Amino acid sequence: MLVSGEPIFHDDAYPEDPYPGARPSRSYVHHDGAGYTLSSEALAAARADPERIPVLAYGSNVCPSKITWLRETLGLSGPVIAAHAECRDLAAVWAAALRPRDDQRPATLAFAPGVTEWHAVWFATQGQVEALDVCEARGKAYELARIHSGRITLEDGSVLDDVYAYVGLDGGNMPLLIDGEPVRTAHLDQYGAARLSGEAAGTHGLDVTVIPEGMPLSR
Repeated sequence: MLVSGEPIFHDDAYPEDPYPGARPSRSYVHHDGAGYTLSSEALAAARADPERIPVLAYGSNVCPSKITWLRETLGLSGPVIAAHAECRDLAAVWAAALRPRDDQRPATLAFAPGVTEWHAVWFATQGQVEALDVCEARGKAYELARIHSGRITLEDGSVLDDVYAYVGLDGGNMPLLIDGEPVRTAHLDQYGAARLSGEAAGTHGLDVTVIPEGMPLSR
């Protein structure tokens, strides 16, 4: 059973604005505007389920209020399993272009040797991936890809070998470079990031296998 016991938090503890929103520093199951403890049994079952796809969430998709927005706006359904994960040699960095709808700067993923950050891995159903595809403008702004760079480790010490992520397609969704270097979201908040002026990187530096739209995802 994915959802059991009392909530450990409600959405209002983790507002969506400013981007990328606030996030819990722990694993959780999101359901009906609240977070619940992700038990070791539920995580093991999710990992063993071939229909659930591990997708790295490194921006706003870690924020509980954003998950509720996905439900209300894009039809995301079912409990969301968000497992806290250590990401080595990977970093969430600010993208080159602002979002047209609110002039906030989104995050994008980049190869970052020597860097360790904590993000989350969704063990997403096929339907949840479809909602994420729409949110991330797959094929237009971001590509869904299997990541070969870096090392992603769950809180129990187990390493995930096959993880997907939405990576910048080109141009504005590539990392923003300031004096030739990307700017990590961990080092600068949205207020400062939105005011940056630089150039788009030619690459995110990641070793990935892009998954063509329409191709079934596999573990």
